[in-house]
Amino acid sequence: MAHTGNSSMHGSSSRPQLLDLSKAEIQGNEEEKYPSILLPNQSHDISYLALDIGGSLIKLVYFSRHQDQSTNDKRMRNVKNRLGFPSNRRSYPILGGRLHFVKFETRKISECLDFIYSKKLHFGGGESRYSDGSTELNAIIKATGGGAHKFADLFKERLGLILDKEDEMSCLVAGANFLLKAIRHEAFTHMEGQKEFVQIDPNDLFPYLLVNIGSGVSMIKVDGDGKFERISGTNVGGGTYWGLGRLLTKCESFDELLELSQKGDNRNTDMLVGDIYGGMDYAKIGLSASTIASSFGKATSEKKGLEDYRPEDISLSLLRMISYNIAQIAYLNALRFGLKRIFFGGFFIRGHAYTMDAISFAIHFWSNGAAQAMFLRHEGFLGALGAFMSYEKHGLDDLMVHQLVERFPMGAPYTGGNIHGPPLRDLNEKARERNRKTLMFADHLFEKMIQLNISWMEKFLQKGTEITAPVPMTRPGTTGLGGFEVPLSKGSILRSDASALNVGVLHLVPTLEVFPLLADPKIYEPNTIDLSDHSELEYWFKILSENLPDLVAKAVASEGGTDDAKRRGDAFARAFSAHLTRLMEEPAAYGKLGLARLLEMREECLREFHFFDAYISIKQRENEASIAVLPDLLMELDSLDEETRLLTLIEGVLAANIFDWGSRACVDLYNKGTIIEIYRMSRNKMQRPWRVDDFDVFKERMLGTGDKKPPPHKRALLFVDNSGADIVLGMLPLARELLRRGTEVVLVANSLPALNDVTAMELPDIVAEAAKHCDILRRAAESGGLLVDAMSTTLDSPRGNSSSVPLMVVENGCGSPCIDFRQVSSELAAAAKDADLVILEGMGRALHTNLNARFKCDALKLAMVKNQRFAEKLIKGNIYDCICKYEPAN
Repeated sequence: MAHTGNSSMHGSSSRPQLLDLSKAEIQGNEEEKYPSILLPNQSHDISYLALDIGGSLIKLVYFSRHQDQSTNDKRMRNVKNRLGFPSNRRSYPILGGRLHFVKFETRKISECLDFIYSKKLHFGGGESRYSDGSTELNAIIKATGGGAHKFADLFKERLGLILDKEDEMSCLVAGANFLLKAIRHEAFTHMEGQKEFVQIDPNDLFPYLLVNIGSGVSMIKVDGDGKFERISGTNVGGGTYWGLGRLLTKCESFDELLELSQKGDNRNTDMLVGDIYGGMDYAKIGLSASTIASSFGKATSEKKGLEDYRPEDISLSLLRMISYNIAQIAYLNALRFGLKRIFFGGFFIRGHAYTMDAISFAIHFWSNGAAQAMFLRHEGFLGALGAFMSYEKHGLDDLMVHQLVERFPMGAPYTGGNIHGPPLRDLNEKARERNRKTLMFADHLFEKMIQLNISWMEKFLQKGTEITAPVPMTRPGTTGLGGFEVPLSKGSILRSDASALNVGVLHLVPTLEVFPLLADPKIYEPNTIDLSDHSELEYWFKILSENLPDLVAKAVASEGGTDDAKRRGDAFARAFSAHLTRLMEEPAAYGKLGLARLLEMREECLREFHFFDAYISIKQRENEASIAVLPDLLMELDSLDEETRLLTLIEGVLAANIFDWGSRACVDLYNKGTIIEIYRMSRNKMQRPWRVDDFDVFKERMLGTGDKKPPPHKRALLFVDNSGADIVLGMLPLARELLRRGTEVVLVANSLPALNDVTAMELPDIVAEAAKHCDILRRAAESGGLLVDAMSTTLDSPRGNSSSVPLMVVENGCGSPCIDFRQVSSELAAAAKDADLVILEGMGRALHTNLNARFKCDALKLAMVKNQRFAEKLIKGNIYDCICKYEPAN
């Protein structure tokens, strides 16, 4: 039964390359929602789909990309020239494409075929054409699993697809290797209901034991990429549990059987050590009274028939019996080959808490605590992902963990975006009964929606008032497309996760990089706040929930307050609340949860419901008001001596940082006065010493002492925060001072909107307006290519020949109030290579994240504290305290 693979996976020569990312270039207008990526070395005949067809489930992995368009952004070209970039390359947070994960029950294979047809995946997403415009016929799709042989004729007959069959074990290993190397929060342990993520060093991954639990079980010793051997297995697996369970309990689905187990008590069927020893332990050999001596052993000594035993107890006993035995065999094989890591995968596990606990308990028991079971979030998609990677030149081999971003739209993991399928329904039992009479209409709507080819999001809008659960579900009695009938009871930690949003959509972003100025990327942790503390999590969920009505109001107003905007606003509120509910139940459902990721999820959810800049009108109004008073501020600053001016500038940044629509305290202030009044009040609060006050150390670095004058910094990266007074009256004057001293300045802003944060797309216009009032800013902006009317004189100027040091703008690669320096844009990474000063401004970037981050260069962190809990817990201070934290080069 052993199978050895000693070479890399082969790719069929009959199929063109799948995804060649070499010399990829983003094209498109900046105003476009989804600018496209140009793949110059990519064949037009792209396959988007790979399948793993098992005995119980069909797993799909498919790739989607955006339409190619062109752009001619002279301003960005000039910035890239100065940063040493090719002139035809630009950054954008949505690049490359997306990997989607979908599953179906094999017995309902027609639904899988319908899904493939509806997405047009059977001819390359609708884009595979011959040069004469005709549609490709008999497209070749990679597939693995026994069903790839069994259903080959059906796929050809129904969809014109030829299944190119890949070796199942090779695919499993390739998929596991990729996930363990490329996904930061892929592997985790699960003991007593607690999930803890394990970071695997890609350089120390091999060897390991991969235990794939499908209908049967395969145990594979993995020694490297393409190097593996099936060392053992057992025919007692998921098919055993489902088959015996169906016979013994009459359950109609695997998930129903799992749900049943959560209500069971195996003591009613299993014979325990205590049953044999009169309630006593067998301490001499280390067995407690609760240890199972014989699964289903009580049935041998009791005069009962099958009907006398509760199905719930049978299901639980069966689950424990199979889980324990698989785990024991796995451990013995790991011991046999000296393997330290054991990873369990396969859709038998289903993210089910009790299954994972049972396996973990058995591994811990048999190893005396020396070994741990580890699980994979994409557990069931290993084979499908491996099949996907088997296309020639797929481009995934070289992708690193920082180039993959996982996001969780409300449709994941069933839909992967727009789908054809049934309407959503309410999971609440009372609401279901109340709406029972509407189900006939829902059935009619279901059929109509398939005909009209509308997206799941549109269905969410239509049925959104019924959604109270954290996941969009299918109508009763069906699996829908890519989903399962969902258990009604949630239990506590024993709740089945078969319906959970544990797998999102993987965004492939080949231009994301690790920030090169991090002192030690291996130990870098962006989040200052630990959301594993349940009280901390509750607090932030309460903050986000309380701010939701105001955010919805702003979002609806940004779209003109139309009826459609109101419907989408209501749907967004329900969807984001559903995400919060899901995460409150299980904080680790989407991977390791940090505040940065939580806030990004809110922004992504807004964009999902087509709200792309909820604060746009507010930002424009505040920018105009701030620009109007900028000349007076600059005149005042120019009248001060150097030392006083530097202090006044830092005070100005701290005072202006109060303008933050993400803070409830600040929102209350907005309702009480104008932004100028708030700014003056904030300046009046500037009483040193501040809560963290390193200004004097920073001043010495900037100005020196006595006659000893230090050289100016070569290049400063200024991570800006909010629009309006924050950027115009705070950070731009500070940038002007650095420029005056001969330091190149790069303003680093969000790629996408988040609250009232200024974006990289908005900054050039703000700088252009400010430059009308200041020659220093004008000359620097011209040199940096930020003034369009200066492009003819600066575009082709050699780097460094300008009469002024440049002021440039780059985007950071994210759309969140926070920043994770493990994933930044390639332009920011390029700008960082010559930088010797980093200035982080604002609560999100300098306090909520990166307060403890260390850099290779000088770093200044500036923020006004606008969150009472943060003030009390982390800085032992009060709201509106100021942080001026300076750290010399590490």
